[in-house]
Amino acid sequence: MATLFDIGRDHMTVTSLLEISRGERRIRFSNETLQSIKDSNEAVIKIANVEASVYGINTGFGPLCTTRISTQETAVLQEKLLLSHSVGVGDSIGPELARLMLILKLHALCKSYSGVSLEIINRIHWHIENDIIPVVPSQGSVGASGDLAPLAHLFLPLIGRGFVYVNGGIKSAEEVLQSFGLERVNLGPKDILSLINGTQFIAAHTALLVEKTWCNLQHADLIGAMMLDALKGSRKPFLPELHQLRPFPANVHTAARIYSFLKDSEINSSHANCQKVQDPYSLRCMPQVHGASRNSWRHLKENLEIEMNAVTDNPIIFNEHHTISGGNFHGQPLALPIDYACLANAELGSISDRRMYLSLEGKTDGVPKLLLKKTGLNSGFMILQYTAAALASENKTHCFPASADSITTSLGQEDHVSMGSIGARKALKVAKNTEKILAIELICAAQAIEFHRPLRSSQLIESLHEKVRSRIKFCHEDRLFAEDISQAIELLKSGELIKIEKEHKDEYYSDFDPVFEVY
Repeated sequence: MATLFDIGRDHMTVTSLLEISRGERRIRFSNETLQSIKDSNEAVIKIANVEASVYGINTGFGPLCTTRISTQETAVLQEKLLLSHSVGVGDSIGPELARLMLILKLHALCKSYSGVSLEIINRIHWHIENDIIPVVPSQGSVGASGDLAPLAHLFLPLIGRGFVYVNGGIKSAEEVLQSFGLERVNLGPKDILSLINGTQFIAAHTALLVEKTWCNLQHADLIGAMMLDALKGSRKPFLPELHQLRPFPANVHTAARIYSFLKDSEINSSHANCQKVQDPYSLRCMPQVHGASRNSWRHLKENLEIEMNAVTDNPIIFNEHHTISGGNFHGQPLALPIDYACLANAELGSISDRRMYLSLEGKTDGVPKLLLKKTGLNSGFMILQYTAAALASENKTHCFPASADSITTSLGQEDHVSMGSIGARKALKVAKNTEKILAIELICAAQAIEFHRPLRSSQLIESLHEKVRSRIKFCHEDRLFAEDISQAIELLKSGELIKIEKEHKDEYYSDFDPVFEVY
């Protein structure tokens, strides 16, 4: 049975958010939460009927904030607000991201500082529980008043407009509501404003970015260790006493992982007294490079979890006598670490590509050039590295920080914007590209290590190698490598290698910093 998450009250983590989205946890509403939602909504209704102007409740929006709206027109105002802000374009973000947006918005609204009606809360929950997920375009947000356009599309189905994913297809929201015997919701004075103000588009993308980056980091250490052994690299650069002299936490963590992964490796022991002085940077500097990226991931995760549990609406309703129109919706707190994480993923891909290149040079005893014994007629693994190089170069083009840009909107009312939405979209793309690069490196490392037989690597690395070989056979001559790459990518996506690592924890040093071990 799925565990329960007390929406609006429990502290949400990336893990709990993804578990709710994937059906591993269920949402519950405490009586205290339901009462506080009602109290906040009643405060908004009272404010809508007073003479004093309160932004977004009895006034227009943005540059029209000084235009007074009558009580009779508030419902019409809310509907017009939703329709006018539904201006997104481009491909849909897909049901997973849209579902995460719904959960994040519901959690924020249940903090009870937004003043929405309980009817709105119940309908959002209905969409989540029944997996009827709105179709949301990917483009249109500048991360200013949060994510206005994508959030507007997210909530069009509340009034029977827009489209939804249902049963593997897409249907009009009106058609789906009718099939369930549901009417459009009644709109109160601040309902739609509360729904479209916020950073849930940015935060949803960032949640997947945190997960994908963590997986890339785990895989980079594992695959890097396999490649280090395959190329007869030294373990000395990973010794703890070296990293205590420059104790960046994630560097220390990474060095300990890779050093321990090769415990009792016969391959490593076989060249203990060789004449090689030092390895190229892509091998011996993994703690520094992977570690720097892991520190970036930690910063991103910590900022995101503050944002996930925050109220990013505007205005904020404390009570009927105390409201504040501020800037909690501005995406900058996430925009900067998102750009940092984008670069961090690109660097993981860049150093992975360099290790892969080393494996093709034929400079390691026993490992043939291009990872095949008979070349000429065969091109070997040469062109796999082309693909990795293309992906690494593509990543570089995405590394210009979106947050360094700003463009004025809303007739100057929104004169500085975060572009966090754009940063999050491209950072997630870079992370996915890096996963593909690591998958190609895995193919090359698994091929290279077999040329040292009958010598074996560590128990962990051999278990990883066995898993790779269950999907991708040793290569004797050129074949359709695209199929191998596809299998390797799916293997990384499955998390099976990370699961194997966990199963072998007792065999090697496991006193790792727990902060870096979960997302």
